[in-house]
Amino acid sequence: MNELKRSLRQSFFAGLLVLLPGVILWAVLHWVVQHLQGWLLPIAKSLQTEGTGDFVAFLMALTLVICVCMLVGYFVTWRIGRFLYELIDQRLLGIAPGYNLIKETLQQFLGNRESPFASVALVRIFENDTMVTAFVTERHANGWCSVFVPTGPNPTSGNIYHLKPELVHHVSLPVEDVMRSIISCGAGSGPLIRTLQASAPNLPCWKQSESGPRSGL
Repeated sequence: MNELKRSLRQSFFAGLLVLLPGVILWAVLHWVVQHLQGWLLPIAKSLQTEGTGDFVAFLMALTLVICVCMLVGYFVTWRIGRFLYELIDQRLLGIAPGYNLIKETLQQFLGNRESPFASVALVRIFENDTMVTAFVTERHANGWCSVFVPTGPNPTSGNIYHLKPELVHHVSLPVEDVMRSIISCGAGSGPLIRTLQASAPNLPCWKQSESGPRSGL
């Protein structure tokens, strides 16, 4: 009986792991489409003619918005367009509270700036051989780095540190792989350690671990 319960429970969780990502993706796409329809409804109504269905009008409105964004983006590459953009930008910055924060946030995610979580590092926040997983969020003119050290298993919370460059050891690994090790509370961190050891074999911590006493000797 216990074996049957265990088998049913394992089957349930296995099915949940298979289906849940697809369900979440569908929910996110449904939420995005619903909001897009609400935002584009006035434009779609103005474009809709007799014989044009709601879906076709929605696609026309979406295409129009995309074309306008592309034209504006192309226009600001010209000198006159850049001048007008900077003029309007300065005016809005002075009269609209929170405009600069929204602008910088959008530039961070949609613009040419480096993503704040694009660079992975192991950092020595205590200036000893203890290393913690971190993301380099900013590099400063004096060489120092600002890093975000996430907590596990919830990487959305953590601490911010400002460190000297010699305490920050960059690791060339995909952010997704490192995020998985954080969510799993450190399980799967082997590639992180091996990559750093291969790229920086002369760190004092490696030499101490290789020359230190071994158990059983």
